[in-house]
Amino acid sequence: MSTSGVRVGRQSAIRIFAQEYSESSLVERGIGEFAPSFVITKLGARVNRCLVCGGLERMERRDGDSGPYYAGQLRDPSGTHYFNVAPFQPELHPDAEELLARFETGDSILVSMIGRQQTRESEDGGIFTSIRAENFTEIDLETYKSWMVEAADATLRRLSAYDSSQGAELTEEGLRNSGVPIDLVSGLVKSREHYSEFDTEAYRVWVLKAFSRALGRAEETKEIVSNNDFQPTSEPTVQSNENADPRDVILGIMSSNGGELVGYDDLVAACISAGSSGEAAEDAIEHLRDVTMEISEPRFGFFSSSS
Repeated sequence: MSTSGVRVGRQSAIRIFAQEYSESSLVERGIGEFAPSFVITKLGARVNRCLVCGGLERMERRDGDSGPYYAGQLRDPSGTHYFNVAPFQPELHPDAEELLARFETGDSILVSMIGRQQTRESEDGGIFTSIRAENFTEIDLETYKSWMVEAADATLRRLSAYDSSQGAELTEEGLRNSGVPIDLVSGLVKSREHYSEFDTEAYRVWVLKAFSRALGRAEETKEIVSNNDFQPTSEPTVQSNENADPRDVILGIMSSNGGELVGYDDLVAACISAGSSGEAAEDAIEHLRDVTMEISEPRFGFFSSSS
């Protein structure tokens, strides 16, 4: 008897940062009407459904041929998730309208969203990822911090599996023998076949940023991440100055480092050492990069003076 009409059980929602998802270009199409499709990331995550969180960066109502729908963006420590609420999801429209109204007042809103993977292919063959929302809700800061830790842990697990797969025979048996967890084997085989070799350092920077924001203490962050084989760059020297303006601390480091790139975690640690909070340090970095443009980010997670 044909199984093409059998509905497959709902896939678990993967915790994933925006950049890992958005860099994906491998789509595994399901066979059969109800078979799930997946986006496979460079680290081998097979994403059918995901649980993401972040600050609501954009929200708007649009009119399409099938009726009104909503589109928006959520920003997490690594980048931006693009999402939509489709015309055929009228049960979600009242909540989307409420979220839109809040956004238009200028409120800062943290959102948790469970959604299904979506992809669109451009004329030149590029793959663009997004999320079709299944449900979403406003969350508080503590819930967001908990999600960041969960997503960071999941990313570190995939990073460890990716490292274990290096040099192993590119078969499911070969990866299992190399220590890759069974639930990651299939995705990693397909990922390693599709993507060229890449530097995983940026992924480790996202993890560091997430831990830094969630824990609020650079010392704890460095200890956690160093236990997963990531060594941050040498810590910049900063004079202790309680309650120093973090922007002054950052600019002082940039002016005295001889033009060398400085890591994000080092800047945050220096600001905390000078009496700032982790959040104030992060805001200062973004302000100096995006508003006054006194610093630039020539390499993801690493900064230099713009002068």
